[in-house]
Amino acid sequence: MPTTLLIGLDGTATGERAVKHAKQLATLIGDCELLVVYVIEWSPFSFQTAEENEQRHKRRKEEIAAALSRIVDPAVKELTDAGFSARGLVRHGDVAESLIRTATDEGAAQIIVARMSEGGFVQRFMGSATASLVMSAPVPVTVVA
Repeated sequence: MPTTLLIGLDGTATGERAVKHAKQLATLIGDCELLVVYVIEWSPFSFQTAEENEQRHKRRKEEIAAALSRIVDPAVKELTDAGFSARGLVRHGDVAESLIRTATDEGAAQIIVARMSEGGFVQRFMGSATASLVMSAPVPVTVVA
């Protein structure tokens, strides 16, 4: 059974560093699957009318299609073109929680993300989602600078 490495992308150029590092790890590991995941920030806790929920559901489908075509599919293509086994997913929700849940569901051995650089000290060091991920993940998290 191959080792699964989950690559969390954020839609910015920093994700390229995470993909590059994942390639290096996969080469060292050998029998490996790379799972590219993009999380669309979304809270299920807003109270809306039925019509608003219907519009929100439609937007979710559009957001998933856009994230796949702009972020996930190009990364998966880059990986498969380089000879790696790779597939992609898009999730909605809290970034850290969604990556942790996906890693658990998919049996990932490790989560690889890139460091963010906005906000206060902790956010400048890693990013708030990354900090939450590092503190809560049940598997090792590699934060690529």
